[in-house]
Amino acid sequence: MKVLGEGDREYAGRYRLLAMLGEGGMGRVYLAMAPDGRPAALKRIHPAFSHDQGFRERFRREVATSRQVSGAFTAAVMDADTEAEQQWLASVYVAGPSLQDAIDTAGPLPPMAVRHLAAGLVSALADIHRAGLVHRDLKPSNVLLASDGPRVIDFGIARAVEGSSELTSTGSVVGSAGFTSPEQAEGRSLTTASDIFSLGTLLVMAATGKSPYAGNTTPQTLYNVVHGEPDLSKVPPELMSIIGPCLARDPAQRPTPDQLRGLIGSLPPTNNPWPERVQQEIRRCEDDVDAVLAGSDLRKSRSGLVVALASLIMVAALGVTALIGVTHPEAGTATTVAAQEPDPIPTTEAPTGPLAPTSLRKLDPCKLIPSLNSDGSTEYDECRFDVSENMSVTLELGSRITSSSNSSGGETAGLTTLVNGPDEGRCAVAGVLPQMPTNGIEVSVSWYGDGKPGKDHKPCEAGREYLGEAVKAARKGDGTWAEQYRTLAEVDPCLLISRQRAQDVFGQTPSVESDYLRECTYSGGGEAVVALDISGNPEESSSESTEKIEVGGKDVYQRPSSTGSASCSVEWPEAPVSGEDSDYYAQVVEVSYRGRYDDQDTTADLACERARKLADAVMEGLPTS
Repeated sequence: MKVLGEGDREYAGRYRLLAMLGEGGMGRVYLAMAPDGRPAALKRIHPAFSHDQGFRERFRREVATSRQVSGAFTAAVMDADTEAEQQWLASVYVAGPSLQDAIDTAGPLPPMAVRHLAAGLVSALADIHRAGLVHRDLKPSNVLLASDGPRVIDFGIARAVEGSSELTSTGSVVGSAGFTSPEQAEGRSLTTASDIFSLGTLLVMAATGKSPYAGNTTPQTLYNVVHGEPDLSKVPPELMSIIGPCLARDPAQRPTPDQLRGLIGSLPPTNNPWPERVQQEIRRCEDDVDAVLAGSDLRKSRSGLVVALASLIMVAALGVTALIGVTHPEAGTATTVAAQEPDPIPTTEAPTGPLAPTSLRKLDPCKLIPSLNSDGSTEYDECRFDVSENMSVTLELGSRITSSSNSSGGETAGLTTLVNGPDEGRCAVAGVLPQMPTNGIEVSVSWYGDGKPGKDHKPCEAGREYLGEAVKAARKGDGTWAEQYRTLAEVDPCLLISRQRAQDVFGQTPSVESDYLRECTYSGGGEAVVALDISGNPEESSSESTEKIEVGGKDVYQRPSSTGSASCSVEWPEAPVSGEDSDYYAQVVEVSYRGRYDDQDTTADLACERARKLADAVMEGLPTS
């Protein structure tokens, strides 16, 4: 969470933006102040999508869908502008963690709390179904726990029960593995009974900490949903009469919301139905929101906006909704997955496709512009081509796109294109990656002295031409890495640290963000970054501030902050590179840890201790030769 300073604050319509709560592929979510002084969760779309008419239409549909739903247990839409340069949607702010975060923090809920949860969710589904909609993605991260009960969020992928148009293609389904219904997993048409099945799986998760259909992989989980029996062995007996009927394989046999109310029965009155540990998170969240609205400096507060705020945030409403392509599996066969919403500590397959991160990691950028020659790779994601003594071209894979300084450039080789320049001897042309919308394939053309700045003095056109070459080569899978670089080339740093090891270091399950193809940020109180690259071998380039120590049986190089701040990095050469670069360069892993800015207890020594623990965990996850 980043509280915006006075100079950084701006407006969306009449809503003043106070803090950035989270960021996804399609936009950012802010804590905002409504004109009447109420807090709001405001989602604003990235400028890169402002000229995409198809995206604008989908956003209009999301807003229209969301406006149809209101009730005591849903987060209602307050306002929206679907025609603004940067479209936005403001919803009622809910102070509290998601059900997923509450379980990760405090463990499964006691039976009485699950009954209160069920009662609130049944009322929310009744309101959604009364509007003629099926939610289609009821899961723990789409349920927020407020002090007076649950709230259901994210109606962006709901569709009208009687609607004739599909939002996805035949054979695919929008939803989340482990919380879909059998008919949804098979891509069949849905009724409101599908949400009831999802409710049953969610209640099992709340009571036991695990989906009743969880498998080791997403395909196995989906197969279990379609063909397997739910694991209800740890469900408290007093909840079976509520949960069991919801999980009927035949949609016609599942209860309606009204029938479920009868199964739940009357509940004792309470001001807060949740366990004390969850109540603490809610109170802390409420206090910090009040502080931000009042203009206080959260850097002086005890906690800052904790995980509860980040969870509110309708991560799914940021465009990270799962899209799972499903085949109809026979026993022992796998289900095909096109893309999925990542687990907080990813443990399953990544999105696939020629321009997906998994595919791009296989490619040497120095081999992707056939018309240009390069001296070879000294970085994984970037390559420089010297076209002449007056002009050079740099290709970056998975680079971050700063959309505020870019203008729309239509499309190049089928990718939405942004152009920055020509200006000060440089023009950058970037193609937005479909599965990493804040990142792209970027070509920068630079020129020097009095020489011609590119072909016919049109450097941006030259950049577009080279970008087209690179995208076409990437789609074909041309230019894979030579053997000397492959030890780390294809490794996803977001898959290296197990959930348990991360919890040991952070004290909670951290959020995970893939910043670049080979850089991953783990955030949970403190922040850790795992980065892989071809770079100078730390054995040859260590400084006076670097200490050689041993971690996991390997020599590593520890570097505490030279300024005394609570940060530290640990790096080591995981594998050499051969050829003329072998004397200096290596395939290097770097793990850095930084304490939260308002945490007075984390010292540089403690930061180094945590960096070493994370380095040890990373070593366990690295491929073995």
